[in-house]
Amino acid sequence: MLPATSEFPADLPRLPPRDRDSSKRDYGRVVIVGGAPGMAGAPALAAMAALKSGAGLVEVLVPEAVATITAGFDPCMMTRSLANAADGTLGDTAAPLLFERLAACTVAAVGPGMGRSAGVATIVRRLWRDLPQPTVFDADALWALAQMGPAKRGQHAGPRVLTPHAGEMLRLLGHDPASPRSGGRVWLEAMAVEMAAMIDAIVVLKGPATLVTDGTRQAHTETGNPGMATGGTGDVLTGVIAALLAQGLSPFDAARLGAWVHGRAGDLAAADLGEISMTARDLLERLPTAFHGRQ
Repeated sequence: MLPATSEFPADLPRLPPRDRDSSKRDYGRVVIVGGAPGMAGAPALAAMAALKSGAGLVEVLVPEAVATITAGFDPCMMTRSLANAADGTLGDTAAPLLFERLAACTVAAVGPGMGRSAGVATIVRRLWRDLPQPTVFDADALWALAQMGPAKRGQHAGPRVLTPHAGEMLRLLGHDPASPRSGGRVWLEAMAVEMAAMIDAIVVLKGPATLVTDGTRQAHTETGNPGMATGGTGDVLTGVIAALLAQGLSPFDAARLGAWVHGRAGDLAAADLGEISMTARDLLERLPTAFHGRQ
């Protein structure tokens, strides 16, 4: 039996019904940027989640060092390799082809398994500043953004959605994630609202009752459970939100619906498997049921 939180709130945003004459190009092209040695699966999880969430086309841009591995996860996604640095992360020479591929996207998602290097930081800063399309920033992209001052984070060319967990939020605030979390969850949420307003972005603060805010509006997600505290579930959320953006929802609505559906998929997995044995792949498999009834 599903928990009570599986009931769809009446005020949740809805995807419009699909036209019978539509094609894949009517539901957006999502491009995922990420991947590095040892983390080839992260961008694949985001891409597969975007496909399961209704995106018409999904392309993954990853370093050449991991392209074959990433491509092997799902034949439904397109995979393109980019030049990598000596450590296998995206290198500076990847930028021209990267921006060429992104020019054709509806929505981008940056960060899953991207690694941490000077080259990655440079690419993320350029994407934040220059990419006009709506873009979701997660994982290692948040590490790169944390190295920018708050004023520079307020300078960007298009809609931005950030999806930090508590540690990533602390880093964005200039705190060591390993230090005591002064103020706890209440303080972090207040800082998330303040930051969203300051940089004109949507902040999705993951955790118990995930908070979605644009600095003015706030919404908490009542779905989700502790079994989702496992590697890869954040990558799935990134893909879900990106797909909803690609289908025309506003950034706030896409983040809100995405967080709710992601949590519901986690609740479905917990009901079937228990919280201990859940993995991110279990959420992927339950996204269709989580979305059922949203059309």
